[in-house]
Amino acid sequence: MNNEEALFFSRALTELTLSFHIIYATIGVGIPLMIMIAQWVGIKKNDEHYILLARRWARGFVITVAVGVVTGTAIGLQLSLLWPNFMELAGNVIALPLFMETFAFFFEAIFLGIYLYTWDRFEDQKKHLLLLIPVALGASFSAVFITIVNAFMNAPQGFDLVDGELINVNPILAMLNPAMPTKVAHVVITAYMTSAFVLGSIAAYRLLKGSNHVYHKKALFLTMKLGLIFSIGAAIIGDFSGKYLAEYQPEKLAAAEWHFETEEGAGLILFGVLDDGEVKYEIKVPYALSILAHNDPTAEVIGLEEFAEEDIPPLYIHYLFQVMVGIGSLMILVSLIYVLGRWRQWQFVHSKNYFRLMVAGGPLAVIAIEAGWWFAEVGRQPWILRGIMRTEDAATSSGQVDLMLMLFAGLYLVLGVGSIVVLRRMFRKNPVEQEIADREKERVGDFS
Repeated sequence: MNNEEALFFSRALTELTLSFHIIYATIGVGIPLMIMIAQWVGIKKNDEHYILLARRWARGFVITVAVGVVTGTAIGLQLSLLWPNFMELAGNVIALPLFMETFAFFFEAIFLGIYLYTWDRFEDQKKHLLLLIPVALGASFSAVFITIVNAFMNAPQGFDLVDGELINVNPILAMLNPAMPTKVAHVVITAYMTSAFVLGSIAAYRLLKGSNHVYHKKALFLTMKLGLIFSIGAAIIGDFSGKYLAEYQPEKLAAAEWHFETEEGAGLILFGVLDDGEVKYEIKVPYALSILAHNDPTAEVIGLEEFAEEDIPPLYIHYLFQVMVGIGSLMILVSLIYVLGRWRQWQFVHSKNYFRLMVAGGPLAVIAIEAGWWFAEVGRQPWILRGIMRTEDAATSSGQVDLMLMLFAGLYLVLGVGSIVVLRRMFRKNPVEQEIADREKERVGDFS
């Protein structure tokens, strides 16, 4: 295997791992907050349905955490094996958040174990709720620290490279790079958003299948409200991300928007197809790109003509960007109509067709997360460490990467199928209707 083949398989394996891991990582970050909110609502309203909601979500969450641990370990292993030159350089600068991410995960896992073990050992639910605070914080800070590493790859700082020697290393400055605020905020809030819509799609599915239990109705209404809040937040932070790209990564913004020529009052291209360098079938919104980039409809936006061809990201990132933004916009609309419909008593939001739309919302939100990460990673190309190290210079020259790809693909297949089977059996054998009935019997028995 030559170096080009090794680079190709290294990229393929890294993309496969990230694509698989991001599903479990996103759920791992967002679900703890959903559990905490459900239990808090249950305590506040003295409503056993929300308490049970938190309990059942927590059971399923354990399975996703277990798979996330395996895939997270695989990423750490692959960074060293597939990208040794990058780790040799960056490992000396940005190792601190990698360590802190591990600490945050253990912090989360310890309190999650205590929380699950003590479900029936707290008479006061408020005290039990306190155990979820470190779980939610640990999950969120795991995302914060690992995203800081990714932000560093987009805006490296905190060191000097003189004649190939690393000097003046400042890990704190490296962590507080310009990409960090928008990237961290966007990753965390979209994890909350995606988790809410995934849980909402499960509740909508149960209602679609004929269950009319109030438990599922409450679950759907709660998750749609949360999904609406976090999706609006994601849109706002996305606007800040666009302004960051305009200032620090203009080539990525120009590639994502198919903006070829530098101009003032630049329009925003929606949809479209690129055919031999010509954009067709697009919808162009006048001045919108200048507003997105600089909050000024007459501002100048740098085009791809300003950059060397070898420094321009692949132009297909436009499609990834459109998928991410399009799904996000759709989910804002779907959740907003449902929340308003419940408030205004619109009957169509209780129809099977609208339930189908909300069922689709969970998978669509996951697709948006995938498209967002592909956009983030591919949009940085050809750099692994922007402006300092190209991806081709960071990769291994090992001839065994193709074998690693097959082995890890098999592992992910087993983990993916296994987690789905376990979750389905877990909840099929213990349906919520039966669990509610059993808890009612227990309360009657205790009272008598």
